[in-house]
Amino acid sequence: MTQTVTAAYDSELKARNAFDELVSDGFPRESLFLDEQARELKVIIGDSAQREVEEVLNRHEPARLWSRPYQNE
Repeated sequence: MTQTVTAAYDSELKARNAFDELVSDGFPRESLFLDEQARELKVIIGDSAQREVEEVLNRHEPARLWSRPYQNE
């Protein structure tokens, strides 16, 4: 199953750093969505990579982290 993992940060810098780390780790940019104004980073990923993504996002100290099943709108 595909998940959307979202991290909300208290600064744009933390959100940008998390985005950059995921890209450096080889996650495709097409699966990453950075909203700098809202300071949120969304990652659309399969279940097998969810844990790794959450570890990266948590390293950047999100104010909130959650996941839900991906819904293609």
